[in-house]
Amino acid sequence: MRTYVNQLDAGMPRIGALPTGTAVAVWSLDTTRGVVGGHRVAEALPMLDANERERAGRLLRDADRQRYLASHVGLRVLLGGYLGLAPEKVELVREDCPCCGEPHGRPAVAGGGVQFSLSHSDDLAYVAVSGVTVGVDVEVLPGAAAVADVLRTFHPAETAELEALPEAERRVALARVWCRKEAYLKATGTGLAAGLAEPYVGSGRVPAAVSGWTLADLAAPEGYAAALALRA
Repeated sequence: MRTYVNQLDAGMPRIGALPTGTAVAVWSLDTTRGVVGGHRVAEALPMLDANERERAGRLLRDADRQRYLASHVGLRVLLGGYLGLAPEKVELVREDCPCCGEPHGRPAVAGGGVQFSLSHSDDLAYVAVSGVTVGVDVEVLPGAAAVADVLRTFHPAETAELEALPEAERRVALARVWCRKEAYLKATGTGLAAGLAEPYVGSGRVPAAVSGWTLADLAAPEGYAAALALRA
């Protein structure tokens, strides 16, 4: 699966038809922007719902709050564009958790109509929009300490693959594994509750096959990795 990554900038985006079936649209966003999709981030709070405002208010660092607000403005601009709604009219809910049944599972649009996934890391956010269940993840390449921390939490075969690589290649390969895992776990709604061992996604340049899902690495700026999981 080849997926082009669109860039969401200060102007209103040119949004095509609502993705149907297994079609997917992926957008990237620089979350340091003061204006996203024609909306000033500093004036964004009225656009957000109570849960988003509460979450933003708990972020103590200005940079973290800016990134959160910019990514959620971008998300609402895109969803509103696909659904024919003003950004503030998009109603976001949580699906039931597949592990415990409580309403803290995948974020979703009330009433359906489109599936989406949002991920942000450092100064970059990715939004995936599809007609089927989708997960997206973007991550800054990990440092040596982070590699050591998570290396043995993966599937044993992935750990062995990563340990066999030269140090210079390990960070990039580990980021591929992490993004593929996170995208899949976000799509299923299970998150990290069951750990990172399953499923096996591989560390090579092409993701391993996962039954019922299509995994794909996404283009990302230098210093980042990104991946997509789409229900087959």
